[in-house]
Amino acid sequence: MNRRKFIFACAGAVASAVRPAFAGTVAVGGPAFGGTWRAALPDQASSNAVREMVASVVAEVNQAMSPYLAQSELSVFNRAVTLNWQRCSAPLAEVSKQALEMCRFTGGAFDPTIGPVVNRFGFGPIHGGRALPEDLSVSSNSLRKRTAGLTLDLCGIAKGYALDRIIEGLPTVGVEAALVELGGEIRTLGEHPDGRSWKVGIERPDSASGMVAHIVAPGKMALATSGTGRQSVRLGQGGVSHLIDPRTSRPVDAMPASVSVLAGTAMRADGLATALMVMGMERGAAFAETHAIPALFARLDTAGSHEIMTGGFDAYVSA
Repeated sequence: MNRRKFIFACAGAVASAVRPAFAGTVAVGGPAFGGTWRAALPDQASSNAVREMVASVVAEVNQAMSPYLAQSELSVFNRAVTLNWQRCSAPLAEVSKQALEMCRFTGGAFDPTIGPVVNRFGFGPIHGGRALPEDLSVSSNSLRKRTAGLTLDLCGIAKGYALDRIIEGLPTVGVEAALVELGGEIRTLGEHPDGRSWKVGIERPDSASGMVAHIVAPGKMALATSGTGRQSVRLGQGGVSHLIDPRTSRPVDAMPASVSVLAGTAMRADGLATALMVMGMERGAAFAETHAIPALFARLDTAGSHEIMTGGFDAYVSA
């Protein structure tokens, strides 16, 4: 399920579909993680080489961390009842470690063991009992659970990790400049071929496709957004959000809202966006300001539209 919505943009010219937005660029894309990836590249770049590199990264991350693949490393770990150390790949260990660190940093607002609760509200494939993050131990090449029912859900951080790997891989296929979007996460490399910064449009959480609230130039920062509204399961006049508050084991308010976060890596931006959305606008904005996290909080309710920018996010907004 795609929790995020950006409008793809190149060189400041907003585009709602994958296409070159200015002379000197070419658009390329494909499937990834049940959604899509898209990139704007210099027109001399090898699109086939980029596609092959991205497909390789996506396949590796899927095999390590997908809860939808029965034989992925994560799924095998989740089914295991042993309390002994279980060997795993370096990517799975790295992302698991980062997920636990994000959990500690956010006071549990980001929780990689929340999968079974998410499933009970109709989202996600992970079954099992409720466990706690402290029941998971990680080494450089192994995972261990302290309770047999513990399961791991890395969906809130794995796509960000994959995007970081893709950006790192672009120079190996001869690409030194690009704007890449993976399931809604954004990172750029270098500058647009005309010398300007890459830019991306952020939609209001309730807007029709193509309606831009802000245009952002992320530079070397990664940009991720988490939100409710479009991705809720509608029940009568209300809704059930796919985002679960670990403190209550209940969905967060499904009123249209979103949080966009800038961070040094897409993995960190991905996790922070989820955590700040779970915290809610007031608590999340206070946390972001305290920790100097550049973030844009948006909420729409019967009283109208409300926005808060924290941590210098406004310095990245160009319109």
